[in-house]
Amino acid sequence: MHVLVPIKRVIDHNVKVRVKSDGSGVEITGVKMSINPFDEVAMEQAVRLKEQGLATKVTAIACGAAVAQDVLRVALAIGADAAVLMDTGGTPLEPLGTARLLRTFVASEGVDLVLCGKQDIDDDLGATGPMLAALLDWPQAVSVSQLHIDGPQLQVSCDSDCGTELLAMSLPAVLSVDLRLCDPRHITLPAMMRAKKATITQVAAELDHSAPATVRQLHVGEPPARPAGIKLDGLPALIEQLRALPVLQS
Repeated sequence: MHVLVPIKRVIDHNVKVRVKSDGSGVEITGVKMSINPFDEVAMEQAVRLKEQGLATKVTAIACGAAVAQDVLRVALAIGADAAVLMDTGGTPLEPLGTARLLRTFVASEGVDLVLCGKQDIDDDLGATGPMLAALLDWPQAVSVSQLHIDGPQLQVSCDSDCGTELLAMSLPAVLSVDLRLCDPRHITLPAMMRAKKATITQVAAELDHSAPATVRQLHVGEPPARPAGIKLDGLPALIEQLRALPVLQS
């Protein structure tokens, strides 16, 4: 079984994000970048499947500029067998564009299972996985917190509005995983040194520049400041304060 793990380079989750003064985006110059945490969990799960003898190959893939090689080397240090960079030359990608590039790779490389993060922590979107599944016409599951593989059959637990759902599906499939699926391993120094010497395959991405953009960014700004809290004298005052909230007014 060949497992593909798409990963994305994002601002490190410990960094406080700053908005550019012109409102065109967030500041990334001199900012620490790292692998998207949800994608790191997907990579860890893929490597565990290989260690259990359920997967024969794990490939990490990133769609973006050449600087994304650093997160690909993190994936190699975790245990990926191969890393591929689909170089877009710095052209920003929408989820649909990324899904189309991944579909091309899946079709050419004989991928059996795609494990991707449930969402990205930079734009908070989680559309790439479902879009890829639709393009491939493969079964999919979103927000996967447990995974069991028995031959060509998958059993997954997914979060839903009604609680936790247990789903059964067959390979090939696309799974968007949650952080609770597993804990990423600590990367050792020898593993990181081996990853630095590993070869990353670079492929020029074939972008469809004729396709119209479906999303247009208008402005980026700081979230509104939270109002200062107030101190109330006892439970009756709290109840009156809650009853006065606009949401409770008829």
